[in-house]
Amino acid sequence: MRTVKDVTYGLLRQLGLTTIVGNPGSTEETFLKDFPDDFRYVLALQEASVVGIADGLSQGLRKPVIVNVHTAAGLGNAMGCLLTAYLNKTPLVVTAGQQTRDMMLLEPLLTNIDAVNMPRPWVKWSYEPARAQDVPAAFMRAYATALQPPAGPVFLSLPLDDWDKEMPEAMVEGIAPRTVASRVGPDPDRLAEFARRIEASVRPVLVYGSDIARSQGWQAGIALAERLGAPVWTAPFAERTPFPETHRLHAGTLPAAIGPVEQRLAGHDLVVVVGAPVFRYYPFVAGRYLPPGVPLLQVTDDPEASAKAPVGDSLLSDSRLFLETLLPLIRSPTPRAAATALRPAAKPGNLESLPLSAAAAMSAVRRACPTDFVLVEESPSNVPEMQDIFRIDQPDSFYTFASGGLGWGMPAAVGLALAERDSGRNRPVVVLMGDGSFQYSVQSLYSAVQQKVKSVYVVFQNDEYAILKSFAELEKTPHVPGLDIPGIDIVSLARGYGAPAALARTADDATAAVGEALKRPGTSVVVIPITRRFHPLLG
Repeated sequence: MRTVKDVTYGLLRQLGLTTIVGNPGSTEETFLKDFPDDFRYVLALQEASVVGIADGLSQGLRKPVIVNVHTAAGLGNAMGCLLTAYLNKTPLVVTAGQQTRDMMLLEPLLTNIDAVNMPRPWVKWSYEPARAQDVPAAFMRAYATALQPPAGPVFLSLPLDDWDKEMPEAMVEGIAPRTVASRVGPDPDRLAEFARRIEASVRPVLVYGSDIARSQGWQAGIALAERLGAPVWTAPFAERTPFPETHRLHAGTLPAAIGPVEQRLAGHDLVVVVGAPVFRYYPFVAGRYLPPGVPLLQVTDDPEASAKAPVGDSLLSDSRLFLETLLPLIRSPTPRAAATALRPAAKPGNLESLPLSAAAAMSAVRRACPTDFVLVEESPSNVPEMQDIFRIDQPDSFYTFASGGLGWGMPAAVGLALAERDSGRNRPVVVLMGDGSFQYSVQSLYSAVQQKVKSVYVVFQNDEYAILKSFAELEKTPHVPGLDIPGIDIVSLARGYGAPAALARTADDATAAVGEALKRPGTSVVVIPITRRFHPLLG
């Protein structure tokens, strides 16, 4: 008779879920024993990195990934990146071991006392099977739940003594892979209403969000913008690029504050938001949500995002399905005023002044990068310079974190690089890190080196939390302690994990170092000292 483990691994095999990203513990060893040859185990040295790697791999391959962490302690370590995966809408099946059922009433060491509630609210579904024989079916439900819109992580708590229990054949026959829809289309009547309002507008403006990238809707988004002749703003804190940033209609990224958003949207008679919340604000800057009298239409696949929007009328739909079904309904032959390029040329900064400015350092790195690569960002204080210098013009080539929580970028880059290799695209992954951000998941370098993935971590070192100094200026909170972080030898840290590392002080040295790293197989680190000057938080 087959065991719970036999049936579970058979189901995962049929679903194509043969990679497990984990950090093993005693409560997980019964699940992992005699690990099948046709499965792959990706080891991370801490559970935040486990989830981050899985998030990057899932996004890169566009499929769920299995995560395995160590009971309550490991799940606690994983929570920061789990929050990010939830906001990134990444379909992960997160599993954690649980103490043996024979002792759970006693709550012995390493019992997850309230396993189902622990990961909430950052999972779509959380479950601990009532009996061992329910484990395979729980995996099937978890898989289906993770994929359906809005996609996101789910959690299973799995007692360590379940795996060797026998499965009755009648139950085995009921365990079969199922397919589920991963997109939802627009209501036809609501779609027609939105089309009429868009067609009637004279000066519409589009705000595009990351769901367009997730739904592979770039071309449809471009077509709508060009049909309308409307400027396109990227939504605040977008974790994926929804529109080519070199396109003449791209206006830039909206600021993440109420008053400044109102100012940017002035002069338009309709705001159309596709694939984004309305909006991700932070910090609070007073103002009106929209210019007076300007209506807003929102398209999202997330009922919660629709419900909590402070203004506007919403429609539930996959972004690409909405755009593709909307376009034939926009019949007006009257072209809007053709827009010239809306963004000024990039400003590279002074490449001779030392230490380099963030803009100069970004420029030096950019000129070493190939035409086709994947960019990951976790350097919050340098985002304006990154957005100016690295203008993304290809889909699925930029990734960052939707949560604002540091520690995601380094491990996510490992997963994205694994996805590049698995898919055969083989694009290098360039990771822009702040020196503060680098410390949050530094141990993920070990996984990058051991997996031999093609990635270059570029660390901008200013020995401070510059983003917090910008916040302090905005919030008028002087003399906050703990904002300087001197004395960290990042080159030595990188070498300690086995990664070649270089310190590049000049622009030419930075370009050369990144260029050499891109030629080298495996993972490398380049550290670039930059100025301690910081800019106002909202530009």
